[in-house]
Amino acid sequence: MYNTAIKILKRLNNLGYQAYIVGGFPRDLLLNIESNDIDICTSATTDEIKKLFDVVQDNSRFGSLKIKQDNHIYEITTLRIDLEYNGRYPKISYTNSLKEDLKRRDFTINTICIDKDKNIIDYLNGRNDINKKIIKSVGNSDKKIKEDPIRILRAIRLSGKLNFDLEDNLKNSIIKYSYLLKDISKNNKKKEIDKMNEISLKILKKLKIEEYI
Repeated sequence: MYNTAIKILKRLNNLGYQAYIVGGFPRDLLLNIESNDIDICTSATTDEIKKLFDVVQDNSRFGSLKIKQDNHIYEITTLRIDLEYNGRYPKISYTNSLKEDLKRRDFTINTICIDKDKNIIDYLNGRNDINKKIIKSVGNSDKKIKEDPIRILRAIRLSGKLNFDLEDNLKNSIIKYSYLLKDISKNNKKKEIDKMNEISLKILKKLKIEEYI
């Protein structure tokens, strides 16, 4: 699956587009954790991507598609900037800047990228936080949690999965804004909770978030 993803990057690069593997896969690769969930970001627009690949799910209003290549599914998203949030979903503006796209993401450990030559790109020091074994928000933690409260559960899930500590500012923001989870659909909360291990569930209880889920 990884090698097929590299082929996708090369194809996009050969056509003049930027393209990188981003998110959980580079993080897990550095931690020697096996993963079959590969996300790709690119400067190509969704309309341009549709002309190149077999699209199996169209979320182009959010700048994202799922494509099928060599019997594998990849989520591929156009580089973008989040402008303002309406509930969980932001208005977006496309960009050619990888760094600006990474700034909109949730945690630094999820901002590491891989290019077509399998080089690691780490603009926001995610690798340093992996080495420190901490989960830290990208930018202001209050802002990130208020933008999308489901990040509370995602941070707790990752903390348990990776055995990483929550960075103090992020932990404080999680406690402060945990009540916002009341406004998140049961289905979205269930998706995160179902993936939690026993350690994550203990963290959830310790932070007294149970009443909001």
